[in-house]
Amino acid sequence: MKKIALLFILTICLKPSFAQRFGQAPQPNKYSAAKVVDPVYGIRMYEKLNLKIGGDSVRNDKKGYAVQEWVEDVYESGRILHKGYYEDGQLKIYKNFFENGNIERSFKVVDFKHCNMQIFYPNGKLKSEITYYDGAAQIWTDYYQNGQIEYTEENSKNMDYLVMRKSFAEDGKPQDTFEITDVKKKKYTKKEYYENGKIKAEGPMKYNASYIDYQKDGVWSIYDESGNVSKEKWVRGEQIKD
Repeated sequence: MKKIALLFILTICLKPSFAQRFGQAPQPNKYSAAKVVDPVYGIRMYEKLNLKIGGDSVRNDKKGYAVQEWVEDVYESGRILHKGYYEDGQLKIYKNFFENGNIERSFKVVDFKHCNMQIFYPNGKLKSEITYYDGAAQIWTDYYQNGQIEYTEENSKNMDYLVMRKSFAEDGKPQDTFEITDVKKKKYTKKEYYENGKIKAEGPMKYNASYIDYQKDGVWSIYDESGNVSKEKWVRGEQIKD
């Protein structure tokens, strides 16, 4: 029994800590809110440390070692700005905060291929939600401050093709919709709307791999604001005149 106790004590005393093996955990850096919080895009300074979404930088401590485990940064006021878990100097999971204490964004890994980012307005309401697949945005949705969807886009599970893309006015009325109708032939239907929500134009589109673009292809219906309709014929992005 004494031997077991002695072995345990020696293990605790002699085993180097994580910080000792890889350098000391860095002290919280202090930042001015005016310099790190963009009024449109929020706090993006940590994205370069996020390998999962294309970041290629490494965070080191004062001794030059890649930081490990949990790290916090703060505002000049002392309020928390960032809390993230680092592995070999790169972020694996993290949250950023506005100086008022509300969360600015939250990132987490879902599985080997997928990860999720949520971005918020300063008042705490959801601004954007993004699901990444192998570093590319597979599903992206932006919201107005009133909670209405402003823009949403979805790609196939393996990022092979676009599934849909839609935009809306702040009152929820559609502005533009683009949805796949034939996966094999990569055919789509597009609809455009007036500000009052009435349809303005609709018709088929097709993906042209040679131009890496979506082109009008087929008969389009064009509506005036009274609802009267006229027809246009398109072939590979070129309008055919009668």
